[in-house]
Amino acid sequence: MDTNEIFQKVKNVFVVEFEIDQASITKESLVLEELGLDSLDSVDLIVALEKTFNFKIDRANDGTIISQIRSIQDIIDYVASKQS
Repeated sequence: MDTNEIFQKVKNVFVVEFEIDQASITKESLVLEELGLDSLDSVDLIVALEKTFNFKIDRANDGTIISQIRSIQDIIDYVASKQS
């Protein structure tokens, strides 16, 4: 799966799970500041990403990486790294 396919699926997660307008989601969008997610939403985001991309996020090993995610591009990069 290439990064554009990942981006489309990530964008769909934000539209479906958080009712965010698709047009407002870019690769540069900041998840907390611009898209309005909070710490409780981040748990829902992790679950949705696990379902969408069919992998398990290991909070023990990936916790540092997850805590550094700020933008949609960061999510795309993370998903791409889990798929390789």
